[in-house]
Amino acid sequence: MAELEGLEFGKSDFVLLDEVTMEQFMENLKLRFEKGRIYTYIGEVVVSVNPYRQMDIYGKDTIDAYRGRELYENPPHLYAVSDAAYKAMKRRAKDTCIVISGESGAGKTEASKYIMQYIAAITNPSQRVEVESVKNVLLKSNCVLEAFGNAKTNRNDNSSRFGKYMDINFNFNGEPTGGHINNYLLEKSRVVQQHDGERNFHSFYQLLRGGSDEMLESLHLQNDPAAYIYTKEGAATAVSFNDRSSHRAVMSALEVIGFSPEEINSIYQILASILLLLTCVGGDVRFESDGESVQILGLEAVGHVSELTATEADSVCKSLLFRTVATGGGDVIEKGHSEQDACFGRDAFVKALYERLFGWIVSRINSVIEVKDYDPALHGKNTVIGVLDIYGFEIFDNNSFEQFCINYCNEKLQQLFIELILRQEQGEYQREGITWQHIDYFNNQIIVDLVEQPHKGIISILDEACLSVGKVTDTVCLESMGTKLAQHPHYTSRKLSPTDKTMDFQKHFRIRHYAGDVTYSIEGFLDKNKDLLFQDFKRLMYNSANQVLKEMWPDGQLSITEVTKRPLTAATLFKNSIVALVDKLGCKEPYYVRCIKPNEMKSPVLFDDARCQHQVAYLGLMENVMVRRAGFAYRQHYARVLQRYKMTCEYTWPNHLMGSDREAVEAIVTQHGFQDDVAYGHTKLFVRTPRSLFTLEQERAALIPILVLFLQKVWRGALARRRCRRMRAIYAIMGCYKRYKVKAHFREVERRFANVRNLADYGKSVEWPTPPVALSQFHNNTVMLWWARQIVKNIPPSDMLEVRAKVAALTALSGDRKDWGVSRAWERNYLANVRDCPQTSSGFARVTKELRNKDEYSQVLFSGFCRKVNRFNKSTDRGLLITDKCVYKLEPKKQYKVLKRLPLDAFTGLSVTAGVDQMVALHTSCQDDILLCLQRGELCTNQDRVGELVGIILALNFCFSNKHIALKSKSIFCTFTGFWVVREGT
Repeated sequence: MAELEGLEFGKSDFVLLDEVTMEQFMENLKLRFEKGRIYTYIGEVVVSVNPYRQMDIYGKDTIDAYRGRELYENPPHLYAVSDAAYKAMKRRAKDTCIVISGESGAGKTEASKYIMQYIAAITNPSQRVEVESVKNVLLKSNCVLEAFGNAKTNRNDNSSRFGKYMDINFNFNGEPTGGHINNYLLEKSRVVQQHDGERNFHSFYQLLRGGSDEMLESLHLQNDPAAYIYTKEGAATAVSFNDRSSHRAVMSALEVIGFSPEEINSIYQILASILLLLTCVGGDVRFESDGESVQILGLEAVGHVSELTATEADSVCKSLLFRTVATGGGDVIEKGHSEQDACFGRDAFVKALYERLFGWIVSRINSVIEVKDYDPALHGKNTVIGVLDIYGFEIFDNNSFEQFCINYCNEKLQQLFIELILRQEQGEYQREGITWQHIDYFNNQIIVDLVEQPHKGIISILDEACLSVGKVTDTVCLESMGTKLAQHPHYTSRKLSPTDKTMDFQKHFRIRHYAGDVTYSIEGFLDKNKDLLFQDFKRLMYNSANQVLKEMWPDGQLSITEVTKRPLTAATLFKNSIVALVDKLGCKEPYYVRCIKPNEMKSPVLFDDARCQHQVAYLGLMENVMVRRAGFAYRQHYARVLQRYKMTCEYTWPNHLMGSDREAVEAIVTQHGFQDDVAYGHTKLFVRTPRSLFTLEQERAALIPILVLFLQKVWRGALARRRCRRMRAIYAIMGCYKRYKVKAHFREVERRFANVRNLADYGKSVEWPTPPVALSQFHNNTVMLWWARQIVKNIPPSDMLEVRAKVAALTALSGDRKDWGVSRAWERNYLANVRDCPQTSSGFARVTKELRNKDEYSQVLFSGFCRKVNRFNKSTDRGLLITDKCVYKLEPKKQYKVLKRLPLDAFTGLSVTAGVDQMVALHTSCQDDILLCLQRGELCTNQDRVGELVGIILALNFCFSNKHIALKSKSIFCTFTGFWVVREGT
């Protein structure tokens, strides 16, 4: 059952009507049409009303909503029945078919296109190019077949003038692997004759209006359909198609399908030849008789035709004017045509040319999409979905041979519908063991027999007349039909019903079809049934230099003297093809789309009650509803019923503990009190009235939100717990893995450097292993420290203080001071150096000894001459002594008398410049800074001692306080126990 829609839209399934009457059926159909609900179910049959407007119900979102869902889960739609057919094919590996029926203009062609679109959209190509190619060809073939097989009629702007049945092949994965198209009874008479207000086939107008100037010039055509007799009437007819854009679409589709440029050119050359062979307003191929012979007027057009068909102009003229026949003695003679026979022969040739062109296009498409070299043992079972889009029932003011064949086809399809739907419906009750009352329905087998019965049917009478010797006219054939069918309840004529003035004597006969009475005109029946085409035209086309034309006329290779079997008549060929089609559909699981035309005005708002009621009657929709409702309105397998309604019963939710699904369904029915309204079959539950189903649906709809919230809560909790467990596991694995990688790295380092002590380069040539990410920084530091260790371990202990001082100076100055004495040995205590100051070194030694005893310092860090600058910019020579306790200012000229003594922790910093000068500023906490310039030694006048002073002070701090060294902006701050050193920019 379809998902319940609001009451304002009516019932989505006619089975759910309160009463099955024509009034209620039509009221529901009209209401849904006015509300924009053009689809309604009858069980699993879709009833479609042509909306005559574009509707936004076919997009990707709609396709996704119906994909994989059951019929009853969404509102009625073509996509639902398409998905049902696809699922049945895929799940059960069963061939299915979708039969689209209804009268002309009811929307069958559009329905078939939407079905194809849906099937192409839901199949999964799995990135396979060949599958995508098959899908593209299947979709594009619609465009091409519509152009060459559809036309505007008084009932439909895009009426299919041929029958089309398409098989789509699928592999075991449900992917399209190919297809095959069968076409039935192209209405080729339309090429030379149309009813008032109708058009020829679309292809002619698309060529004349959409072809480029160069293309039309090469085809010897004008850019105006009104210039040709058999497109003139249609050129003035209002039509909703854009012929120019349609021509571009057809050209593109032909290329996508795989037609070569030469083949496409040949197609339009044939169309141009047909237009030029027909009588033109300007006077192209016309015939004139002088009483003895017939001549062709307009030989220029004949030349164009011969050029386009790649034949000789003389051969074209000869085929149009003469007929070659073989006598009984084997002689070959040429018989000249009368003017009437010449026109008849030319028209027959034109119709045959277009018919064979259409057949060749279909066969060419089939050669692209047909499954080739398919081995079921390797690829699995090849299943099929068939889509049938065939002529609708037609009743015109003048109904001829084509309408007779079309309506016979609809009779056969209606018979199939009766067999597979109505009869199977009643058979299901018998199989399930359900007692019910048999419903009578109209079986149109009697009408089918009237047409096709051997020796007695209309087709047999037509064939007999065509085979008779002598001049047998249409009137004689009508007399024969009246004699043989006089007692048939569904056949009459004016002779049999003299008082019926709606028919003419010797012209009309009437068949009472299931869709209504149709009066046919017998005129032209025999000629169209014979469908005679002179062999001269066949040989002419077979001998063409154009390979496409030659391929279309294989029968032209027979010589005139070869004896051939009389070909089957058009009616017999059509009957055989329809019988084969019905047999093919009968062995598949059918799905039906019944199309209804709401009005004759193509209006999107007008609903003609009488017109629609007539279609509902002859389509047998009421009988379908009554049979569906006669016993039980709804039936479904126990498992499906349980799956949908088990939440409405405490004994079946969430899972039942009963012996079978049937017992669980009985528990649901009993809890709701529906025991008297249901019956239990062997495999299905049958519900008699829709009210019981509505009650179950309403209770289910009320419980769904509660269950959804509960399931969401449980599921979210389960997801959270699973995610938590996974995270814990992930972190445990990460921890173990990190430890493993670290240990593995260290083991590898240990292995590689195990014997480096014995190597000449102490391991310099050994390559370090790549560390894990977690050890990258550690690895870099380790490598640096290892190499530093290799270097440092060779330095004597006595030189370590100098090394530390230089490292500290390098860190503080960061290379910004170009020359800071790194390349020389730092002697530190220059005043005690005899070479530096030989005259005063002994006096300095005495002073340092006294100060050591007094201040108890452990070592002299730096000493040297300097020039002090006071606040008044006066400078004097002084001695500078820095120990690990104090800083002393000495007077060299007075035996290094101590002029000033400051504890080391009284200094807050040290500033130097970036140049080569020896300026140093000592900053104190009392802001009594000392500015001095270090003097170079007498022997080494270019010595830089600023770097040495900075390094020694920082090395002292590094050794004792181990503080961090920070670099900021353009200045360098070396923090240590109250001291900082700033290197200012120049």
